[in-house]
Order: sequence, then C-alpha cells, then structure tokens
Amino acid sequence: MIRPGDPRILGATPGEGGVNFALFSAHAERVELCLFRGGEEERHTLPDRTGDIWHGFVPGIGAGTAYGYRVHGPWAPDLGHRFNPAKLLIDPYARALSGPLRWDPMMQGGIGISRPDMLDSAPVMPRSLVCHTERPLWHRPDTPLARTVIYEAHPKGLTVCHPEVPEDLRGRYDGLASEPIIAHLKALGVTALELLPCAAFIDDRFLMEKGLTNYWGYQPVGFFAPEPRYGGPEAFRRMVRGLHAAGIEVLVDVVFNHSGEGGAPGPTLSMRGIDNACYYRLAEGGRAYVNVTGTGNTLNCAHPYVLRLVTDCLRHWVEELGVDGFRFDLAATMGRDATGSFSPEAALLSAIRQDPVLRGVKLIAEPWDIGAGGYQLGNFPWPFMEWNDRYRDGVRRFWRRDRGQMPELARRIAGSAEIFDRDGRSAMASVNFVTAHDGFTLHDVVSYTEKNNAANGEGNRDGHNANHSEALPDPVSKAARKRAMLATLMISQGVPMILAGDEIGNSQAGNNNAYAQDNIIGWVNWTGADVELAAFVGRMAAIRHAHPVLHQRRFLHSKIRHQDGIRDLIWRLPSGAEPSAQDWLDPEARCLCVEIRGAAEGPQGEAGSTAVFVICNAGPMVDVRLPEGRWRLLADSAHPTRPEADHAAVTSCVAAQSVQLFARPITGPISQQEHI
Repeated sequence: MIRPGDPRILGATPGEGGVNFALFSAHAERVELCLFRGGEEERHTLPDRTGDIWHGFVPGIGAGTAYGYRVHGPWAPDLGHRFNPAKLLIDPYARALSGPLRWDPMMQGGIGISRPDMLDSAPVMPRSLVCHTERPLWHRPDTPLARTVIYEAHPKGLTVCHPEVPEDLRGRYDGLASEPIIAHLKALGVTALELLPCAAFIDDRFLMEKGLTNYWGYQPVGFFAPEPRYGGPEAFRRMVRGLHAAGIEVLVDVVFNHSGEGGAPGPTLSMRGIDNACYYRLAEGGRAYVNVTGTGNTLNCAHPYVLRLVTDCLRHWVEELGVDGFRFDLAATMGRDATGSFSPEAALLSAIRQDPVLRGVKLIAEPWDIGAGGYQLGNFPWPFMEWNDRYRDGVRRFWRRDRGQMPELARRIAGSAEIFDRDGRSAMASVNFVTAHDGFTLHDVVSYTEKNNAANGEGNRDGHNANHSEALPDPVSKAARKRAMLATLMISQGVPMILAGDEIGNSQAGNNNAYAQDNIIGWVNWTGADVELAAFVGRMAAIRHAHPVLHQRRFLHSKIRHQDGIRDLIWRLPSGAEPSAQDWLDPEARCLCVEIRGAAEGPQGEAGSTAVFVICNAGPMVDVRLPEGRWRLLADSAHPTRPEADHAAVTSCVAAQSVQLFARPITGPISQQEHI
C-alpha cells in the first residue's frame, strides 16, 4: 500500500523498508508512478501533494527497481500544457537509466497541436532506476588553476580505437582510466580530462532518419544519469577514482540550456510531459518554444524548480560521481532572466557561485548562445572561466600569416586582459584553445581550407565557415605549423586546453562538425600516431609547469615591477627594439617577441625567479636579437628534439613558422637602460 511519503528530496530515494518518490509539477492534475517488476507495469497514484511536489512512499522495494511516471493534466498547447498519460516519462532526477534513449514514433506526444497521440510509449522507453545515494570520500587532485592543463575528449571516441586499451573497455568509462590512457595523459602533462556530455541523451529523429546517431551527446534527457552506452554510475565512479589516483581531475560537459525533447514536433520523454509550461521558455501564449539554443527548445533557468534541478544535479555529479568541475554548454542561456536578457547576476549563475559544494569546483562557461545578445565573452562572474574563441581565431590567423595580426597575437598571449581583467578576475579566466570538439582538428586546420561535412547529410551547410584554416602543400609545413600553434598555446597566460588527438595528428577528414559521426570520422585514430608531436606537446607542458612565469594568476600590463624596476611584459621586434605605434600597425609584420616576467602587481616570488623570452615567427627565417642577459634555449618548435642549451650568442636564427622559448634567472635589479 503506497503511503504519503516525504516531499523534501526530489527523485527516488531508498530508505528503510522502501523507496520515497517525489516529483515536481505545478500544473498536473494527477501523477501515476509506474513500477516495473517481472516485466509488468504497476500503476500507483502518488497519494499526496505538498505545494507543487507530488510524493509517495512504496514499501517493499529498493535499489534497482525500474520505474517511470505518467502525468495527467490538460492537453492545451495554446496555454503551454502538453500532458499525455499515454507517454511513460523519465524522472528528471533519475540516477540511472535501464538503457539508451533512441527516438521512436511511439514517443511523440501529440499529433500536431490538435490532439494528443494516445499510443503507449512504454514499449520503447528506457526505465528510470532507483539507486542508493552514495557520497564516498573522494581523493581529489585539487590542481590549482594556474597549473591546470585541460584535455578535451569524447568518452567513447578517445579509447574505442586504441590498440592497447583492453578490448572490453574500449569506448567505455572504464577505458578512460586504463593504464595506456593514463600513461598518455601523464606524458602530455595533462592535469584535467574534460569529457563531452556524459549524461543520458537521445538519438533524435533528425539523425536516425539519416542513419546517424547523436555521437556528441548534446541532447540530454537524464541529467543525473551517466549515459548507459558507456557504463552505469559505478563504472563512472571507477573511472573517476582511477584518474584521481593518477593525479588527473575529471571535468564534464553539461547541457542546461535545452533538452533532447526538442521543439513542438519533438517527443515527450520527461519534462514536456511533467510540466511543459514550467520547464521551458515558451512563446506565442505557450504554443511555441523560445529557441536561443538552435535545438528547438530552451530551459527556463529563471524558474525556481529548474534552478533547483540544475543545482541538485551539479551537486550530484560532484558529491556522488566525483567530478571536479564542469564545462557549461551555451552558458549564456543559463544567465538569461524571465525576459530573456542576459545578466551576470542571473539567479542560476548566482546560485552556483554561492553554493558551498559548487563554488569549490572548476566552472567553465561556453559564453554564448544563438539568441539576441548571446555573445557574452568576458561577462561571466568569478569564479567562472570562459572558453575564449577570440584566442582560437587570433592564433590561427597569425600562423596563417594573415595581415596585421601582431597586435591580436600579443593580446592573446597576455591572457586577453582587455576582455577579462575586471571585477577581480584572474588571468586564469581565459580558457585558451586552438581547437575544440566543435570545429576542425589541428591536423585539419593545416590540411583543409574548406570544411567537408558531406557525411552529416546536411548538404555541407552545417558547421563553421570561418575556420581560419589553410591546406598546406606538404607534411613538413603542416608539422611545423602544428608545433608552432601548440607551442603558442603552452606559453600563453590563461588555462590551455588541448583537443584529444591533436597531439598525435588525428584527422576528421575535414569534417568540422562531427556531432553525428560515431565512426572513424569522429573517433581518435591511434594508428600511425605522430609520436614526435606528442613528445613535443609533453615537453612544452613540462616547461610550462616548471616556469610559473608562464601561468601567472595576475594580468601583465607592462608595468614596472617593484622587485627590480623592470616592466613585467616587454614586447620586441626581431631587431631588439620595442615596437612603435607604427610597427604595431604594420600589416606585414610576422614576427613577435616578448619578454615575460613576474606580474608587477604580484607578491615577490609568486612567479618564480625566471624571466622567459618568446619568439613567434610566422614569416620567413629571421635573426632575432635577444635582450641583455645569459639566456638558455628551452625549446625550438622547428627542431622539436633539440635539447635545452645555454645560448651565448646575442642573436638567434629563428626558422619560418616556428616558436623559440628562452629563459634566464632573475638575479637582482637591472637598470632599465641595461635591459634595452
């Protein structure tokens, strides 16, 4: 006999003698809990309602019980209501699902907007599963931001083709913590593995009708549940424990801007059937969906119970699943209020910032969506970091030898201070990347001038058109530019992010939007891996880790350091002279040099006792005059295996399309005249 239960904890919570169920719905008229035991469906009306929480306690069941909901209410799309009890619904708080979600016509909630579709969807819907609440003790690496190097990877695509990963682990969570993967990440100097969405998602109709699947996973339905294609919650925990033991943090890409239910023609899987008018932002009186995400719907993050869903979910991934931080997909949507305007003080952003669990993990915003006023780079509040697409474009254009790019490269190397240096934010606010999952791989940046997305079945109309790429004529020039861009990434202020496979020359055959390519296009190809490039990346990361001056928390503004009377940032031309205003505007300038020292406004010793001198030469071979002092060559991207060595000469010959990095100890005050 079902009892009233407790409304305080949403979801399915095992307790003494049974399980408590609680579901939010402000507009429902009746909620049926559907239990599946022995293949049969048992329906129980939740007996009590407290505020907008429907709840009940079922004795005699426990963890592992399969369940779902059928929610009764008006079918009134003109008012925003799309209740349909013929559709079995996933609990938004479900900790696990019985299997993956794949679109089926039986999932459709309505026939247009005229009437509900009364086909029972239970035969094609996975079940929500009751799980024990587990909050184990996590031994987290807690890597400081200043020492963080991120590696972005797909939870399946990184391992599915790796010949040394045990075959039964390939493409699964456990494979990510296998010995070959951990050894590779450690050799690269990676401190954080950032995974594309790991929450349960749907293969949507648009793709399935073309024989494709939603490979990237940006169509979430079970926000709390690890995607069962890769393994369940315990497999995810094992992965996290294994990576933590190796000193590697785990970050996950989360999607709280939309759901996989899509727009009005989409399926009824969960929130649409539970309370469409609360969970989504609606238009035209309720019959249409606001779509600032490009996916058909937009979550109503300004609603108190959507805000609660998001924060409860994030805490679940931190406390129960062990993750160390999040990358928020289309995060500008999360900062929109009830009117649709973005604000850094939006309720959800503020709730995350003050939460005692969430404020201590790494928070990375993708600072845009496709709605009006959606580009918000630099406008997220501390402690959020932000994906910096200005960095990506500026670095690519400089190394492509575009005209007039020297000032842009200088801004990006210096941590994009003109964007982020405000309101007490640190130089770690910028997550620097040259490539990401969304776009060309690094190999394709130097191999294709135009995208090649024919395999996506959209007539090559999808994906970015402004790739700032170039099809170089030979393997030597391609390799040189790849090393130069990766070296630039490692010497720039901010947090560097590497795309999985870039370090071994992985290609997607020119596809810059491989979201539907769960095949050799989207997977990392380990055959013929460029081990020399991987070793160079590891070497550059080691140099970055060894020299705090390359990862400072404070911005550099060419101010005089009180420690030695020298500016913290000094830009130079190959001649050794500092650039004039006219030099900065020279459209043909292709070589930029900079000496970097500890920030003028930082405490003495924070950035170590070393100065570095960086030469970025996108033009032809050039002789560069080094500043005064005894310099040691740390790396030369034109000669990736060249060992470190003292450099006695006053000049250095710098090859085309290359980066050279020097260092010297700071032994004491030097007169400004001596330094010129």
